Amino acid sequence: MNTNYRSLPHALLEPGTSISQSQHPEIDAITLADKAELVLTDFAYIRPFTISSTAPIDQINDKMIACGVRLLFITRADGVLYGLVTFTDLFGEKPVRYIQQHGGSREKILAQDIMTPLAQLEALPKNKVARASVGDIVETIKATGRQHMLVSHTHADGGQVVSGLFSSTHIEKLLGIEIELSPRAQTFADLERALS
Repeated sequence: MNTNYRSLPHALLEPGTSISQSQHPEIDAITLADKAELVLTDFAYIRPFTISSTAPIDQINDKMIACGVRLLFITRADGVLYGLVTFTDLFGEKPVRYIQQHGGSREKILAQDIMTPLAQLEALPKNKVARASVGDIVETIKATGRQHMLVSHTHADGGQVVSGLFSSTHIEKLLGIEIELSPRAQTFADLERALS
């Protein structure tokens, strides 16, 4: 056994000891003028939930319910992002279209059959989000017609990393309003115009 290791001093906890909480502030209400970062689900503080591309539709729904989320990331075994699946993907038109095109039954549908693949995912640059207001994010969500907006940055090794997301449902709850979504932007140019 290696003798370079040593036992650290330890003691019983004192009465009134508390548990350290995340430094990410809990907020009950916001305004459109507040900083966008206040409504960001920041993956530095909140773990994103993932699921396999071969998970059946009922398992996806069960995991969303268990985790209290409406979006799951689909990753490969090495952690690389493959796509995402939302509550709308489960209960919208995608399962119906898939059955019409491929046959079979709803319970046989897999995440990969209804997900939005990586090639179709857009994200807001983290440095732009740092200078944006909640109102800017609301306008972006409305213009793009998306319930979720991903946020990304470039990692030190040059790779892109999804570091958070904005949820229209979360923002609606904090603002006390309903965000009316426009028809979804069809091209990256549409998204770029919405962000300008």
